[in-house]
Amino acid sequence: MPTNLYNNLSGKVALVTGGTGSIGSEIVRQLLATEVAQIRVYSRDEHKQYELGQELGDDARLRYLIGDVRDKDRLDFAFRGVDVCFHAAALKHVPVCEYNPFEAVKTNVMGTQNVIDVSIKHNLEKVIAVSTDKAVNPESVLGASKLMMERLIIAANLITGSGRTRFSSVRFGNVLNSRGSVVHLWRKQIAMGGPVTVTDRRAHRFFMEIPEAVKLIFDSMSLMQGGEIFVLKMKEHSIVEFAEETIRTHASGKNVELSFIGLRPGEKLHEGLLTAEEMTHTLEMENILIILPHADLGPREYPGAQPAMGNTYVSRS
Repeated sequence: MPTNLYNNLSGKVALVTGGTGSIGSEIVRQLLATEVAQIRVYSRDEHKQYELGQELGDDARLRYLIGDVRDKDRLDFAFRGVDVCFHAAALKHVPVCEYNPFEAVKTNVMGTQNVIDVSIKHNLEKVIAVSTDKAVNPESVLGASKLMMERLIIAANLITGSGRTRFSSVRFGNVLNSRGSVVHLWRKQIAMGGPVTVTDRRAHRFFMEIPEAVKLIFDSMSLMQGGEIFVLKMKEHSIVEFAEETIRTHASGKNVELSFIGLRPGEKLHEGLLTAEEMTHTLEMENILIILPHADLGPREYPGAQPAMGNTYVSRS
């Protein structure tokens, strides 16, 4: 499916929260290939901003803004004159959120509410937020906080009044080679001779590459009409088979053993991309599933979309 967002961004101002993270920085890189007038990189880490600036050069369209989504006053200033927002800022690691639940709520829930409030105030055109498969039937603080984020984003479309702002989400699987990805850990363990640690031999996951994740964001922003959750169609993979493939690829023929360490707090054996209830109001295109909002947000059309087939979308029953 072609991404026509590139043309629609001509002359506009884009802001990326979490703009120096694995996903946020790739959004920034791809935005530089468009005719967007200005890109505001909003994040907390000055060193990561410095490194990204060194990589991308002193582009006249780039602006680096230090700030936290928890800080509504700073967001309010940063959002002046913005047309579209890519909301990628979040606490994303399951164990971190399990042991710091209040911090997860402050960033993932309250931070999202701040983004919604200032987006409506400054009459943005579109806001698209990054969610996760952990939000489906959540067992973790991360999943629960991201589910709440999705609900806030959907509900925001009901309170825009006469403004033009529309809000939608994308729901990711496990993003390979992102910061903190298990692949990085496995490669280090392989380099040290092993063992490679795996949580549970029965576990299955959905995986996607960073370019796939960002393309989903851009395609979704092109399609969005407000309140949808967009999901990339993905194949599920056995964690064991994936770990063994990583060993074959990076161990140079050496024998590296697996070590099973058990699921960490908040982790599930099997992830899901949609619930059975969501499948009843989901459309599908060639590569994307579109979960429609229950709320009546007016007529909408997605060229080529058909009602989704099946009862649910989980990694393994």
